[in-house]
Amino acid sequence: MNITLGKALRLGILATFAGSTVFAQSPPPAPDPAKSQPQSEKPQASQDKPIQQQDSVNPKNSKEDVEAIGNRGVGKGVNFYSLEREIALGKGLAQEVERSSKLIDDPVVTEYVNRVGQNLVRNSDARVPFTIKVIDSDEVNAFALPGGFFYVNSGLILRAQEESELAGVMAHEISHVTARHGTRNATKGEMMQLATIPLMLLGPVGWAGYGIYEGLNIAIPLTYLKFSRDAEREADFLGLQYMYKAGYDPNAFVTFFERIQVDEKRRPGTIPKVFSTHPPTPDRIESAQKEIARILPNKPEYIVTTSEFDSVKGRLRNIMFARKVQDNSPGKPTLRTRTEQTDKQKTGGNDPNSTDDDRPTLKRRPDSPLVN
Repeated sequence: MNITLGKALRLGILATFAGSTVFAQSPPPAPDPAKSQPQSEKPQASQDKPIQQQDSVNPKNSKEDVEAIGNRGVGKGVNFYSLEREIALGKGLAQEVERSSKLIDDPVVTEYVNRVGQNLVRNSDARVPFTIKVIDSDEVNAFALPGGFFYVNSGLILRAQEESELAGVMAHEISHVTARHGTRNATKGEMMQLATIPLMLLGPVGWAGYGIYEGLNIAIPLTYLKFSRDAEREADFLGLQYMYKAGYDPNAFVTFFERIQVDEKRRPGTIPKVFSTHPPTPDRIESAQKEIARILPNKPEYIVTTSEFDSVKGRLRNIMFARKVQDNSPGKPTLRTRTEQTDKQKTGGNDPNSTDDDRPTLKRRPDSPLVN
């Protein structure tokens, strides 16, 4: 097999990673839910009842202490990758992503998303600089590669109803980088299959174990398509802290979860790509709610959304609409599949009265000597 170790590892890790400010006053103690409320409506109803937070908390360790963010041992553990090597790895993966994706280049949109992300990074345990870009894709997704190369799909921005919801998802993905989940996963793989790298990447089913990461034309091992439950739980835990530290209402992360869950119940199969490998289950929502109440002390006010978010969202919607109009313009050439041609022959090929303007025809020239 001619695939090099470095490229193979990069392909494997790629999959593990799709104006005025409105403030919310700290919520009063939440009233008990009505006993007559149907069970199916509870997730929707809880969106209007922010989690009750304590005025002061007693963190058990530095990982629970939001005041210690940036000065604690997040991301430590067995890891064969130095930070320098992780950045180099992420840079190579980012180049592959950008070769196969279309980026939004509107300066207003990209500057805004980058500013929101960098604010979260400054209030995180990040030890690497972040590069944040927007991918032109309807998929509700975002992913962060090792070394801080972070991509947000335009579909996620349009799906979020408030800036705090967008910030919550971005904080979760940033947490995967601060906890170094990608390279720690790769380290585990190297330790388990150090002597048999091809087996580690291909698995027992050979090339059939490869899949295409949705939204990217890059072949990657299916075993790397999702983080472990523990990693996702840690990313939820850290992400709530980062968005809280940056001034956002942590309840927005739960609200977004609940809305996704309700939409999935109404229309199964509509769950966004960003949650497809780790869906917002009731247990996960409940765990996030408990963490908010337990480790995040109450604040007098939070950032919920901004007029700039609404403006950027409207601008992005116009960009996406213009792109679709251009893609569907009548003068644009299209490719027809062989199957489509075969079907037309079956239905109209034997009909002498049928005409097919798309089929070439041969005609003799009028001055041909063979013409009678």
